[in-house]
Amino acid sequence: MDLYSGLHTAVDLRLQIAKSAKTRRLTQNVTQQELARRSGVSLATLKRFEKDGSTSLNNLLAIAEALDALDEFHQLFPEQDATSLAALETSGPVRQRARKSS
Repeated sequence: MDLYSGLHTAVDLRLQIAKSAKTRRLTQNVTQQELARRSGVSLATLKRFEKDGSTSLNNLLAIAEALDALDEFHQLFPEQDATSLAALETSGPVRQRARKSS
């Protein structure tokens, strides 16, 4: 069963990530104070994250690294593979920015 399959909003996902991080911390028998020290995130920031999921991306990655959960972030935005040789030949150079909308 996919842990996040029933989530519908960014808020739902944010709260689930915070809950999962807290569960992982407790499973590893790490206190909030120890995790804050290991991650370099302030204790107040860590407590707020575990309560409502709000934190910066930098803090989230630092917490994930301290909990040995950084590998999961590599799956967040996977590169799109060409589905055929024709698609690969017509793909052209990799875009650096989006077009301006008119």
